[in-house]
Amino acid sequence: MRMITALAAAAALLAAPALAADKLSAHLGGAGSPDTDGAGHANFTIDTAKNEVCYDLMVENIEPATAAHVHRGAAGASGPPVVPMNKPDADGKSKGCATVGADVVKDLLANPGGYYVNVHNAPHPGGAIRGQLSK
Repeated sequence: MRMITALAAAAALLAAPALAADKLSAHLGGAGSPDTDGAGHANFTIDTAKNEVCYDLMVENIEPATAAHVHRGAAGASGPPVVPMNKPDADGKSKGCATVGADVVKDLLANPGGYYVNVHNAPHPGGAIRGQLSK
């Protein structure tokens, strides 16, 4: 009887819905970006158990990207990169996951507006388009 009860409890745990991952997004481009014709969007899923930030990035109307990151910094301010991202390909798309420190994950979720996505290219090595994160 104990074995049946233990198996039933284990099955219930496995059948329980997974905890929802935290989601963030960013709209890139516009007047605050050096390349005012460029635009883009990034969606993020954050797994706090793994300290993992997964992303799906799309950009358009910029010269080929050389790098992309999430940086720490308020709107209009520059800051250090804290989440590496794969640079967008020739179609302007990039996706992947990065493991970061627990402190970064915690602060991203508590203060998403204190971080921005920055996509770099040759004409704008400091960043062609950027956008603040939001929930």
